[in-house]
Amino acid sequence: MDAHVQGCAVCTHEAAAEQLLTAALEGRLPQYAASVALKRRLAAQWPGLAAPEPSVWRRWSRSLIPAVAVAAVLLIIVPLYYQREGEQGSVVTEAVNDHLRILSSQHPLDIENGGMHQVKPWFEGRLDFAPVVRFLGDQDFPLQGGAVGYYLDRKAAVFVFHRRLHAISLFVFRADGLPWPTHGLHRIGRAQAHASAARGFNLVLWHEGELGYALVSDVDMPELIHLAETLTPR
Repeated sequence: MDAHVQGCAVCTHEAAAEQLLTAALEGRLPQYAASVALKRRLAAQWPGLAAPEPSVWRRWSRSLIPAVAVAAVLLIIVPLYYQREGEQGSVVTEAVNDHLRILSSQHPLDIENGGMHQVKPWFEGRLDFAPVVRFLGDQDFPLQGGAVGYYLDRKAAVFVFHRRLHAISLFVFRADGLPWPTHGLHRIGRAQAHASAARGFNLVLWHEGELGYALVSDVDMPELIHLAETLTPR
């Protein structure tokens, strides 16, 4: 039998599985020591027969099984964790990339000036949703204009405000199916917003109902949060 097991891959696998199961049961089931009388009777029945030494595999399997189980769990959980972290980081990276495209474009806006009452109606028929923007712009944050852009895999309404010489991009898009950040959240109005910095830019992300919002600029974070507060419902 031993010779067959050594030459048969299937049986070798089954034998190893049986050894793992046996070792696991020995490690989990309660152990009861044999009485002295039983030990003496057994010794009398097999005189001169030394107790077999446990195999190297048997000795190591007891300590390896828990370690292997922990390793297996980590191999499943850790990649999922970092995958989720990477997905959440993608919404931040996309917001900064889209803002940089606006800054580097010679003609970033499709409609300029005219105020929010002219900019918002301009998006009708150009998007598959109606952007909701409560702030019309003021002397502190004047509205420069708007454009149709993209945020990850979907169209977005782009509104560009200014704070002194700093451009501020507001992206409005459908919020469904995006990996929204779950840490670093702050209450802004009635929304739970994610405020962070990336590549020298500050950004605030939040979603309200079916719509998502990304506010990006190099203005100081308190000023950007102040603008976000005017954009979110109270």
